[in-house]
Amino acid sequence: MGHTMAAQTGESLDLVLVVVTLLGGLAIFLHGLDRLTESLKLVAGNQMRAVLERFTTNRFAGLATGAAVTALLQSSSATTVLVIGFISSGLMTLTQSIGVILGADIGTTVTAQIIAFDISRYALAAVAAGFAVSAIARRSHRKAQGTMLMGIGLVFYGMAVMGDAMDPLRTDPRFTDLMAGLDNPWIAIGVGAAFTALIQSSAATAGIVIILASRDLITLEAGIALVLGANIGTTVTALLASIGKPREAVRSAVAHTLFKVIGVLVWVGLIDVLADWVRAIGGDPGRQIANAHSIFNVANALLFIGFVPQFAALVRRLVPDRPEGAEALVAARYLDPDLLGNPALALGQARREMLRMARRARTMLEDSLPAVVDGDLRALEEVEEIDDEIDALHGQIAAYLARIGESRLSEAAGTELVGLMESTNDLEAIGDIIETNLVGLGRIRLEHGIVVSPQTRAVLEEFHAAVLRAFDLSMTALADGDPGAAAEAIGMKRDVNTLEQATLAHEAERLRAPEPNRVATYRFEIDVIANLKRVYYFSKRIARAGVPPAARPEI
Repeated sequence: MGHTMAAQTGESLDLVLVVVTLLGGLAIFLHGLDRLTESLKLVAGNQMRAVLERFTTNRFAGLATGAAVTALLQSSSATTVLVIGFISSGLMTLTQSIGVILGADIGTTVTAQIIAFDISRYALAAVAAGFAVSAIARRSHRKAQGTMLMGIGLVFYGMAVMGDAMDPLRTDPRFTDLMAGLDNPWIAIGVGAAFTALIQSSAATAGIVIILASRDLITLEAGIALVLGANIGTTVTALLASIGKPREAVRSAVAHTLFKVIGVLVWVGLIDVLADWVRAIGGDPGRQIANAHSIFNVANALLFIGFVPQFAALVRRLVPDRPEGAEALVAARYLDPDLLGNPALALGQARREMLRMARRARTMLEDSLPAVVDGDLRALEEVEEIDDEIDALHGQIAAYLARIGESRLSEAAGTELVGLMESTNDLEAIGDIIETNLVGLGRIRLEHGIVVSPQTRAVLEEFHAAVLRAFDLSMTALADGDPGAAAEAIGMKRDVNTLEQATLAHEAERLRAPEPNRVATYRFEIDVIANLKRVYYFSKRIARAGVPPAARPEI
């Protein structure tokens, strides 16, 4: 009796040790994958942002873009979450997003192909080398490269730990009976989907399946079914990310889920055929699992890419628009908190929100002169109301930029952050000048019955047009990082000064004319010019801050 209990206790302890070691290996694997992904974002974040912005114009470009970005990020879930953020921000349409998501499904197979290489013996060497590089390097770019190498080493070391933990299970009848149950493809698909949804990493599921297949703990058919389930489970991350987002973003997440579910339903009856294909291709069992994963996703992408418009229409029917309700005019549209983990992308969104704020400031500037010179009280109040929106957006953008600043930033990202913060403040200052000073002058005009002559109005309009031109150039510099536009805006200083002198000379002539309220009229018109010139000053600052430091002209 005592001997039997001792044996059972020892057996239980061995099982506990196996489970603990397996979970520890999984933790190392996931941590390594996170370090790898984060470092890749730092190394290639700006390029990734440009690719997503520029190369998703049609479904085929989106397919290639999604594949490339996901291969870089090592996570289809990360790409899909980014896509949902872009849709929420109005940067991408549903049809464009479907192409990117299909591409992401192809890109994620690169991770499984890499994992299938048996290089675990070099894993700790990669960890040591990566740590040394990140510890010694002075530049943030080089440190990120070291972290990336260390992340790769941790991924393969975690797989080695999990593999060693599973070796004793070969002879455990409970485990073999459990694995036998996976010969039912529906059970295997369910297990793969549930496990992937739990850990939110299809790469980890694929890694474990590759280990199981490499050690002959499961059949190839069961491994394929598990990987098919993992493809469904990975959609949970996108569904969670779409909660509370605009309907287009929800539709994108639903489209992703439908692609995976329909694809699995198509292939579940062809698992044996797929197994024969990958056996014919060759390689060890782990490589065969990786190849099956690739064939499944590539075939599905090629199947669905021809029906993107029809599929988008179907998803819109499944996820109809909400009833229209009151929407806050000053709510930020582009500041997606889900993108804060990638500073380069988050900065791009902050720039878009700032340009949205700038469009309001431009409307305010354009409408200000007619309202101030001869508008009624309602016209002045309409100009004033726009500043409330500018102030609200300023607060949201500043808070978002502050949150970005809490992240680990590259040197370039840090410089961009400072420039955006300065530009946001300058835009808010322009709004305040118009709202407080120019609108205030309009009220003084109404109170004192000041009448601006047609000749003076023409002079003021010419000066106002020059300031508006400088503002537009500064927005081009801010939107595109265009040093030519920045230089032109700053170079207008001479023209603005010349116009100012001509206007002052005109006002001096008006002061000598025998007109009623000529002193009050003179002060009113001079103050209008002075405040418009202040707007030009802040426009110059925005133009300079909008381009990279090396290309900034002097003010």
